[in-house]
Parts: sequence; structure tokens; C-alpha cells
Amino acid sequence: MIKYEPKFWFKHIFTFHKSDTIIVMWKELIYMGLFTLGLAYLELNYIKNRETLDMLGKLGDVFALIGFVLSLLLVFRTNSAYERWWEGRKKWGELINNCRNLAIKIDTMTEDKSYQDFFSRMIPNYAFAMKEHLRLGVKVEELDLTVTELEEINRKGHKTSYIAQKMYWQLNEMKKNKELSEEEFLSIDVNLKTFSDITGACERIKNTPIPYSYSSFLKKFIFVFVSTIPLSFVGSFGYYSALIAVFIFYVLVSMEILAEEIEDPFGIDENDLPTDDLCKKIKENVKEILEY
Repeated sequence: MIKYEPKFWFKHIFTFHKSDTIIVMWKELIYMGLFTLGLAYLELNYIKNRETLDMLGKLGDVFALIGFVLSLLLVFRTNSAYERWWEGRKKWGELINNCRNLAIKIDTMTEDKSYQDFFSRMIPNYAFAMKEHLRLGVKVEELDLTVTELEEINRKGHKTSYIAQKMYWQLNEMKKNKELSEEEFLSIDVNLKTFSDITGACERIKNTPIPYSYSSFLKKFIFVFVSTIPLSFVGSFGYYSALIAVFIFYVLVSMEILAEEIEDPFGIDENDLPTDDLCKKIKENVKEILEY
């Protein structure tokens, strides 16, 4: 995720990142410019009927109405994508809080160093495993595991569930050894149970993209709207109508591209959530609580 100072807005106008839409879609902008130049050429050189030209000029009112409808669709599209991004951030914030609370409870409810060391490894392990589980697959080399645990986790498909299961086994052992009372076990369970709930919520966000038909329709709508809009501008702006069309195309398609990028906020794009940093924060906080 790009970190920036929002107050220095003028600086951002002249700063470009690889995620900027003008870099992503520069080829499409060129194609659209050439296409609309071709339309302008045809209209200027082959349409001589004055009534036809006047009719094309009056299309501006129709395009204004269509543009209003299109803007409403894009607002809905962008808002729904940002809502998914923000829900993902809230879930990761919830994970951070529950990791801290779980570590605090373990530290205060048992003085056995072996149990504390176990949870100081496993709580951050869950965060790191969840981070990669929501990407391309868990990187076991990032996890702090024993040789036996490494062999076991490599046999598991859903590795985050394995880590949560290991923590529950340890809690049951602590209860059997009288390290935890039933009330203390239930208190810890409140926090540990949320781990799987948070993972499930993030999986729902990742695995439920916007319906294909809606996305396909919006793309086609934008293309038809922008590719035909020069017809109403050529009479007033001539070949400059191609520049207007390219600018409108850039604005509308940029909104769609940004929405597509942030609707899955768990990847490694520049606008995705900083889950790597959040995992490091969890690891630092948990180890500070349980090791000192």
C-alpha cells in the first residue's frame, strides 16, 4: 500500500506510480484517440447533408442524459468496491485487537514459560498464514514452526485452521493440567474463536467478486458511450472532439479500474491493504507481551 501525506495534494498531481490508471491504460487511450479521430474524419468529409449534421449536433442532450445514468452506475460500482476494501481493513483491525487480547490473557493466566512461548509463536503464525492464504497460498517459510509442526502443516489444505486447532489443543492441555480454569478457558475462547470468523469474512470478500454480467455490461456501456460521443462534438470542435472523447474515456474507465483493484484488498497491489506491515505489528506486539 502506498503511504502518503494527503495534505500535499498538489505534489500528487505530478507524481506517478505504476498503479496510476494513465500508466495502466495508455495503450487503450491511444486506440480510443485513433478511433475517434477516424469517426471525426468520416463525419467531416463524408456527411454533407445539413440536416444530418444538425441532428448529430443535437445528440449532445441525449449524451448528457446517458452520462448522468452512467455516472450513477459508476458511483454504485466504486462505493461497493470501497465498502469491500474498508470491511477488509476492519477485519484486520479486529484480528490485531484479538491477537493482543489473547496474548494478554495467556500472559496473565499462566506463568508456565513453555505455554507462553508456544502462543508467542502461534498467534503471529496465524496472522502470517492468513495473509498468504488470502493471496496465492501460505508460505510456510514465514512461519515459526518446529520440525513436527512443519511436517503436519504441509499435509493440510487449510493451514490457518491447522494453526487455530493447535492453539485449541494447547488450551485443552492447559485446562487438563490445571493451568486454566473453565472460566479462563471460556474467556480465551472468545478471542480465539474470532480468528476463524475473521478468516471466513475475508474469504467471502476475496471469493465473491462483483457479478460478471454487471461488470461486462458496465464496460460495454462505457465503450459505446465514449466511442459515439464525438458524433455530437465534431460540428463544434472538429478533430479536437477526439481529445474530449479520450479524456472522458480516461475518467470513466479509471473509475472502473480502481474499483476492480480495491474490491480484492488482500493482494500486493499498491492500493491493497498493508497486510505485511500489519502482520509484523502483530508479531512485535505479541512477543512484547509474552516474552517480557
